[in-house]
Amino acid sequence: MGVTTERVEIPIEGGGTMGGYLARPEGDAILPGVIVYMEIFGINSHIRDVTERVAAEGYVALAPDYFHRTGPGVEYAYDDDGMGKGMALLNQLDADEMIADARASLAHLRGRGDTTDKIGAMGFCIGGHMTYLTACETDVTAAASFYGGGIAAPQGMGGKPSTVSRTGGISGRILCLFGAEDGMIPSDQVDQIKAALAENDIDHEVVVYPGADHGFFCDQRATYQKEAASDAWERVKTLFRARLA
Repeated sequence: MGVTTERVEIPIEGGGTMGGYLARPEGDAILPGVIVYMEIFGINSHIRDVTERVAAEGYVALAPDYFHRTGPGVEYAYDDDGMGKGMALLNQLDADEMIADARASLAHLRGRGDTTDKIGAMGFCIGGHMTYLTACETDVTAAASFYGGGIAAPQGMGGKPSTVSRTGGISGRILCLFGAEDGMIPSDQVDQIKAALAENDIDHEVVVYPGADHGFFCDQRATYQKEAASDAWERVKTLFRARLA
């Protein structure tokens, strides 16, 4: 299936726009939408590739640039320099603004005229956190959070209420994917996420891959693990087919 791509500008609350990368199958079919949340490295070649892979499965896929307030359009490499620059931008994020950007992304997809009402979300690293937060604060039907850091931290971004404390707001199904060797996400935080999802009777699945580290899905990172990445991708496709089609 051929895919078309474009750069878009997403209107945001209070005026202004947020950049984004959009991909969809060729043709004029009305399709479900999927938000693809980037890592701290921006909408780089990996995130564009994932967005196009999602589109090839039959979705209108949108990767929003939620660094638009402090570093619009950045693209960083997977090296120490990129990590340092990306972390500096991550530390300026605010949960209220993240939620506003999530809602703006949903509104943009739904306002295009080529999407159904059913929207999914997926993301990696802080984008995995964004995915979980989006599931808590919007009506996305399906969400796949890859190694979402800080979800179970005592406070949310910008000192706001923790993201895990918002778990009761999830109305769709959520899939959370972690690596057992991920030093950035302590196992006790994964346990807190599992407990919160169970206590709130959320439709969910949490998968922890043995031997996998942070970033296991990204084939541009040294921590890429093909087996875990392949299994995770199949789970995401199954989730979206079941909940968005």
